[in-house]
Amino acid sequence: MDSTLISQGLDLMLYGMGTVFAFLTLLVGITTLMSVVVNKLVIDQPETTVATSQVAQEKGQHSIEPRIIKVIQAALDQHRSKS
Repeated sequence: MDSTLISQGLDLMLYGMGTVFAFLTLLVGITTLMSVVVNKLVIDQPETTVATSQVAQEKGQHSIEPRIIKVIQAALDQHRSKS
């Protein structure tokens, strides 16, 4: 009788651990897929840096020098061309 109880306990443990492992594997896969999709959407919109600085200037916030904006934009373009 004790061996049956231990056997049932081990079966339940393996079933539970298998379920958790499957769920976590699925979660990692979906998260990776979402990351790839979001990165592709963001790369398709290169003008966000300039638009953000223009909005900041319109709101009267401290402006960034145009030279700095050009340097940052060039660095972003170079980084995006590597991918």
